Amino acid sequence: MSDENISARKKILRQEINSRLKTLSQEERVQFSRVVVEKFLASTIYKNSAVIMAYLSTAEEIQLNEFISIALKDGKILAVPFIEGHEMKAVCLPSLDALEVGAYKILTVKRDVRQFIDAEKIDCVITPGLAFDDNFSRLGKGGGYYDKFLSRAVNAKKIALAYDCQLVEKVPIEPHDLKVDAVITPTKILEGGI
Repeated sequence: MSDENISARKKILRQEINSRLKTLSQEERVQFSRVVVEKFLASTIYKNSAVIMAYLSTAEEIQLNEFISIALKDGKILAVPFIEGHEMKAVCLPSLDALEVGAYKILTVKRDVRQFIDAEKIDCVITPGLAFDDNFSRLGKGGGYYDKFLSRAVNAKKIALAYDCQLVEKVPIEPHDLKVDAVITPTKILEGGI
């Protein structure tokens, strides 16, 4: 299949998943997020990870603020994405109070407390995406930031926390698209031993 055809299929799937996500009520988002976060907190991957990278949730994603608070209380070293030019880096998040609104109205760690963490020192990356399948393929938003970053995070388990409506039969992938190691939804855990 040509790259052009795969790109077209990805675009259609992104539109379909975005439409599905819009049907979730605020109450469902809160409830489902809580269930998914609880499942992840109970996993051996969480328990065995000292350094965890998590994304700062947008409205349509699994909400991670509660997870971030718990992980910090548990003494985990927590990192969040920081975009600089065309590269994503991991920046340490000492507390939720260290966040401010940055470029593109995206939350970021305040400049005066910003410390970067080498990608290879991260044990687990909570990896966002729009769609996932049971082969652990992931459809991102199209920027390629996570694929590039994850290729450097060689010691990290890549965990997707998602709504059930984000599971699809098959995600179209290209050679540069990296897979996740597990997908956790409100009703499923794809991957043994987490």
